[in-house]
Amino acid sequence: MTKEVQIYTKTGDDGTTGLIGGARVKKYDIRLEAYGTVDELNSYLGLIISMNIDEHAQTILQKIQSVLFTIGAQLATDDAAADFKNQIPCKDEMIEMLEQEMDEMFKVLPKLNQFILPGGSQAAAHAQVARTVCRRAERRIIELSEKTEINKNLMKFINRLSDYLFVLGRKLSLDAQVPETPWNSGV
Repeated sequence: MTKEVQIYTKTGDDGTTGLIGGARVKKYDIRLEAYGTVDELNSYLGLIISMNIDEHAQTILQKIQSVLFTIGAQLATDDAAADFKNQIPCKDEMIEMLEQEMDEMFKVLPKLNQFILPGGSQAAAHAQVARTVCRRAERRIIELSEKTEINKNLMKFINRLSDYLFVLGRKLSLDAQVPETPWNSGV
């Protein structure tokens, strides 16, 4: 029988948190900003999955959620636990999956000849919010990479994921038959 995970430990009451590997850092540390933003992104994906979207998109988003957990674990691991980090790589196949999914959606989406405003269907609007959170996660990860080594595929995956979320938002609006709103620069 395995021990149940304890939710509260009281070890963070002093404003610090423990990393995988044992180091303790302040809760505002850039490492926590990076993996906390990835966690926020993961939660938005859960919100999108809970909406009325097609089963294929749900399956892909759940795969992405698992990848984001892997990324969070990598970002939450201190430099002393490099062996553990190497056990949870961000693989090329993960990036290729996003590219293939976008290629498939491009086959049915109308050509994009101008900027569109975030919105569309409710699920699409949430995908666009997730895209912006993903971009913030990318900025935090890049900032962290200036202090510690970050897996290059991890950064590629997050970059590609924001593109995927943009395209997914368009596809979700198309599926819901909600027109996109073009940006009007003359307002």
